[in-house]
Parts: sequence; structure tokens; C-alpha cells
Amino acid sequence: MSTSQQADPLIGRLVDGRYRVRARIARGGMATVYVATDLRLERRVALKVMHGHLSDDTVFQSRFIQEARAAARLADPHVVNVFDQGQDGDMAYLVMEYLPGITLRELLREQKRLTIAQTITIMDAVMSGLAAAHRAGIVHRDVKPENVLLAEDGRIKIGDFGLARATTANTASGAQLLGTIAYLAPELVTRGTADARSDIYALGIMLYEMLVGEQPYKGEQPMQIAFQHATDSVPRPSVKNPGVPEAFDELVLWSTEKNPDDRPVDATEMLKRLREIERELGVTPQVARAVPVGVPFGETSDSGELTKVLPATITGPLAAVDETDNATRLRQAGRRRAAKGGWLFALVVILALVAGGAGWWFGSGPGSMVAVPDVANMTYDEAVLVLQERSLVAAREDVFDFDIPAGTTVGSDPGAGDRVDQDSTVTVRVSKGPQDHTIPALLGMSLDEARTTLEAVRVSVPDDPQRYFTDAAENSVIAVSITPRAGGEPGNCTNGCVLFEGDTAGLSISVGPVPAVAGLTADEATAALSAKELTVASVEEEFSDDVESGRVIRIADRAEGGNWRPGESMTLIVSKGPQPIEVPDVRGEGLGDAMRELREAGFNPQTTVPELLWGFFSVASTDPAPGSLQLPGTNIRVRANEL
Repeated sequence: MSTSQQADPLIGRLVDGRYRVRARIARGGMATVYVATDLRLERRVALKVMHGHLSDDTVFQSRFIQEARAAARLADPHVVNVFDQGQDGDMAYLVMEYLPGITLRELLREQKRLTIAQTITIMDAVMSGLAAAHRAGIVHRDVKPENVLLAEDGRIKIGDFGLARATTANTASGAQLLGTIAYLAPELVTRGTADARSDIYALGIMLYEMLVGEQPYKGEQPMQIAFQHATDSVPRPSVKNPGVPEAFDELVLWSTEKNPDDRPVDATEMLKRLREIERELGVTPQVARAVPVGVPFGETSDSGELTKVLPATITGPLAAVDETDNATRLRQAGRRRAAKGGWLFALVVILALVAGGAGWWFGSGPGSMVAVPDVANMTYDEAVLVLQERSLVAAREDVFDFDIPAGTTVGSDPGAGDRVDQDSTVTVRVSKGPQDHTIPALLGMSLDEARTTLEAVRVSVPDDPQRYFTDAAENSVIAVSITPRAGGEPGNCTNGCVLFEGDTAGLSISVGPVPAVAGLTADEATAALSAKELTVASVEEEFSDDVESGRVIRIADRAEGGNWRPGESMTLIVSKGPQPIEVPDVRGEGLGDAMRELREAGFNPQTTVPELLWGFFSVASTDPAPGSLQLPGTNIRVRANEL
């Protein structure tokens, strides 16, 4: 079992209490197909499950249900049967008949060009199935080789009616033109409308491809191909393959006319003409037998035993034999009658065919294809060697990856387990590590804005940023540091930087300024600080000429410097009032000089002697006495003596 199948959680699950999923056999853009066992009826079925990311899309839901209803309305041996449709939780699914076989696309890929006998056998069956659809009023809208199954028991069926519509609802918007561009009718390109004649056009393109081995229009871009469909005429197949009978040239040209009115009106009319050609050429459709295993329609096969094929064993009209005319066929018939008894010769021929088939299988057929190995989680050089061992060529593609270290391989395209031709190029994706991003300045942003900016580029932001008291607005960013995912010293990203997904950011935010407590009492200041998650550890006093005693002068400086943080303790400086000063000793000095000295010392000297007479007196004593400590501004009474 491939790695992709081992990782598929649906394998082994019981869907809707009835269908046991056994293995994944195909995957497409809309759904994945599994082989499952219907426990109720004890039979194998194909279980088509819509991709989970489309389950909420009502358009895809309706297309999915529409496929079931469209196919269920048809009862034709050349249309894949749909047995059931349902919903298991969020999972929408279809149950179809399980038909082991290969698609026409796979046959064309291996054989390139088909023989006339092969072409008639396949086209007769496909037209029959489409004719039944057209009679039921259903337009398939996605006719292409991928949707034609060549079953191992010889049955040929058309399926995948996911785009089917009633013929009365034939308008398609641009978003609905989902059919493969190589088979798109001109009216779908130019007007967005489709009816049964659009299927006829696709049949004509498919018929051309079967006869020639390539599509009539090529281009690097889908729009180039679409433009050719709308403007050019399909050439005669015999231009590229001279062995194509003129009748098939005419059938291709008729079915691919630019004007829908000039084509067969539906598949029934085109089938009628094909059977006339069969009679003209003397070739009739025959049952073929192969030994492949099942691939339901419209999907891309996974690798594994369930999708291996052995086209070399195909016999009858699906075998790659040269076309013959009527005379040659008569001679061959005579030789066959003459050789009825030559069983030994037949045995030798069979052994030769088996040997030739084996050589083709392992030389240029599906046996030459190889499964892409898993090259994840190794160096590029190691991946190159692993691919070379499988005859595959490596091409490097460097990609960003959040989880895989730089220099380590992430995976490949095609992915591990996919089967490709030998010597194919496999793109090896090598991780460049996490993607880098340029971050703008975060200074001044709110915490939520900064967190959103960083988390948008997958940078981790802790829930508890550093908080500081600053003059910045509350809850605004004041600093940002980035710690690299690979380790190392943090870098400053406050004013913007280049960082990588997976790095860790450290944010510092402002909680506003420290409360202003100067002039408050110690109790008032303690309460104000406590409201901001700050505590007062101690109170110190100092003299102040400006702040009255018992009032806070300031908060003591932070011992470590920097800004205060919530939860820290601080010291209040409380005023003891002005500091006392010593009364100068002015005894014996002239009264005028003494008065001036006391005033300059900060006191208020007073005397009973008029100032005009101060020059005639000296100081006898002062009250308060010299040398005593007094508050600035204290009145000092000065007694004088006559000189």
C-alpha cells in the first residue's frame, strides 16, 4: 500500500453504516474515489467522496447530487451505474458500480494512435451511452478520454456526469465552464451555452485524437486553445494519418462544425452515421478483454496494485494491429481455417506474443513506469541519489517552510507514490526555513494592535508583557525585542525590523505615569500608590523650606534606576518643615551691623532704637540667646547699649 493510502483516514472506515472503505484508487479536483464493500448487498462498489473543503460549497454540493441524479436516470449498458447518494456527517458521497479497467486516456497514452477497429469499437459504445443520455434530455458537458472506461471484461462505458445538465438549462457562466478546454465546443467559448450538439463536438475532437494520436489544437495557454476552437476548423485526420478512411474524415469534420446547426443534432444521429461507416468498411464493434484493474471515471489514478494495467494482453479490436481491407481479411480468414489443426504453431505464436508483450510492458509500457520515492526529510544531494536509483531526474525548488529546517527536503512534485515515466523530472522542494517578514514600527501601538501585527506573521507573543510606568499612554507599546527562533541574543524591533516566522516577541507597555503624591500626607500618598499596584516600604523625613511638615516632598529614586514597574516597593520622603538655624552672637557689635547680620542669617531682628540712632548704640544682648537653634524667620529681640 502506498504512503498516501496509509495516511488516508478514510481507509477502513464504515461510511453511513453500510460501505466499508478498502483502498483509495483515484483522486481528482472535486472528489476522491475508493473501492469499498457494500456490506448490505455483499458486493464491491466504487465510493466517490467529495473533498472536505468543498462540503460547505452549495454549488459543488448540487453538482455532486446532480451527477447521481443524472446517471440514475439512465439505464444503458454503456453508462456507469450510480447506485446510491448520501451524506455521512460532513461527508457527501456517491456509490457507483465498480468496473475494473483502464481509461481511454491511459490507452491513448500507451498506444498513441488507435486502429480503425479499436476506434469503431470504442466510439460505437460511447455514442450509444451518450445517445441514451440525449434521449433522456441530459447533456454530459465533459466528454473526454478520461471519462471513457475500458473494462477488463470488455465493457466500454462513459461516466462522470458531474457537469451534466438538462438540455433546457443550457446556459453556463464563466465559472461553470469546467469542461476540459481541449474538447470545448466553440459556443461554450463564445456564448457560454451548451446542448447535445456540444457533446457531439467533443466526440469529434476525441475521434480525431484516437485516429491521429494527438489533439487538433495546441497552445501554451488554455486561452490559446479556446481561441482556436472558436476561430479555426478542425483539419482532416488523414492529413496526419494517411491510413484514415475518407468516411472518418467526413465524420470528424461534420461533428466539429463551428455552427452547432451544421453538426449532428445528437448522439443518436451521429451513431447512425458511424454504423453506416461500419457497414461500408466491413468492421463491426467487438468485445475486447484486458487484464487491468479498476479506475472509476474523471479522476487521476493513485499508484499501487489497484491501478496497474497490462495493455499488452489486450486482444481483439483493442489490440494494436494494423488495419486491413476486405481482401486481406478474407485471406486471413482462409489462413485461420487452414490452421485449425496447427495447434503447435498457434502455441509458438502465443508464446512469442507473450514474450513480445512482456518486453513492451517493461520496456515502454506501464511496466516501465516507476513510483516516485519519498524524498522528504533528507538533504537535496541525498534526494538526487534516491531519484537516480529509480531512473528519475531531480530539479531543485527552494521553498519557505515553517516546520522543516533550512536545507532539508520538504517533499516532491509529483508526490511520493505517484507513478511516472522513467527519466521524468521530479521537482524536489528544499526548505529555506521560515519565511521572513518586514515589521513596521510598533512604538505607540496599542497592545492588541501590536499583538495582531506579530501573530499575523506567525511570531509568538507571550500573554504577559513587561509593564512600566511612563509618560506614554496607558496600554501603549514602548519597546519590542525579538528572540530568534534558532536562538541567540534578542534584537530591538521597537521601530520596525525584519524577522522570521517562529520568532518570539517580547513586548513592553506603558501603564501610564506614577501617581503624583507630592504635597499629600503619607497616608494619602500610600493609598494613591496602592491603587496603581505600588507599595510604600518606608517613610523618610527631611527638612524642606517649601513643603510643610508632614507632607510628602517626593518619592525616593529607584535603586536600580529606570522606570518603576507595578508591584514594586518605594520610599516616601516626607517634610519635617524648614531646618532650624543657630542664632549668631552679635553682642558688642554696632546695632546697625548686628541687625543686618541677623537678617542675613534668616531671622527677623527687632529693637526699640530708631534706625536713625543705630550708629550710636551697640548690642547688649539678644532674645533668644546667641547660639540657640531657631526656625528661619523667628523674631530676635535686640537690646542696645549706648556707646
